[in-house]
Amino acid sequence: MTNRTLQPILQSVAVVVFAALIAAAGADGGATVGVIPVFALCAAIAFAMQWVAFVPAYLRQTEHFYDLVGSLTHLSLVVCALVLSEAPDLRALLLTAMVAVWAIRLGTFLFRRIRDAGFDRRFTKVKPNPARFFMYWNTQGLWVFLTLAAALAAITSLDRQPLGWLGAMGIAVWLAGFTIEVIADRQKTAFRKNPANAEDYITSGLWAWSRHPNYFGEILLWCGVALIAVPVLSGWQWVTLISPVFVALLLTRASGIPMLEESAENRWGNDPDYQAYKSRTPVLIPLPPRT
Repeated sequence: MTNRTLQPILQSVAVVVFAALIAAAGADGGATVGVIPVFALCAAIAFAMQWVAFVPAYLRQTEHFYDLVGSLTHLSLVVCALVLSEAPDLRALLLTAMVAVWAIRLGTFLFRRIRDAGFDRRFTKVKPNPARFFMYWNTQGLWVFLTLAAALAAITSLDRQPLGWLGAMGIAVWLAGFTIEVIADRQKTAFRKNPANAEDYITSGLWAWSRHPNYFGEILLWCGVALIAVPVLSGWQWVTLISPVFVALLLTRASGIPMLEESAENRWGNDPDYQAYKSRTPVLIPLPPRT
């Protein structure tokens, strides 16, 4: 077995082990089905859905429904958590609705984008290698589970509390983040639809305030979810607050901003106008345009 094959296998195993540790922690003080914690069951479902979807994806050598499966997994987990929990309250219903709205919106947006583009460049080189391609699907299981961890812990918690001021703050933060993400995505989509902009970069709307306003909105909305979850977390469940931290690190240090910034630099790095745009526009946190 070559290193090219062994490395993704070891990474996939590490991903599952890490998820299992979070599942054990988040299940503390949560609802159960028989002796099985609902939180841990959700973790298992997250990975099982990716593993099942990987088979036809590899056989057909396609990534077209990768993001769609991710969104469907988000929906499946929160619905499962809600249905199997004891006496769901307003907090549980609210978190389920928030995740559902976000997942449906983002899933359909990403599916249309890859359908129009015809491919996703992340998978061009990995699809022929089953171990590497599987690693992407396996990692998506971790992404879904960790992103939802705080919400799932709150939904399955046996502690039921009024929303309170922290819940109200979380709702406001989520609404702000969701709105920013939706507006940014729509502005960029409209920009790309103009053939004249095919080889250009967007600098208008929210993109004049931030080079990645959609990612800022994404991080913000998951911070809102975490705030709503906080009042009913206890014991090892506090570990699930890794959710917004994980989303922020993923987008700012791994597959989000670094990849896009590198791609943009390769395309427009010698363009003085692009360098001027970079110098006056923050990478993530929106600020009024500087002249």
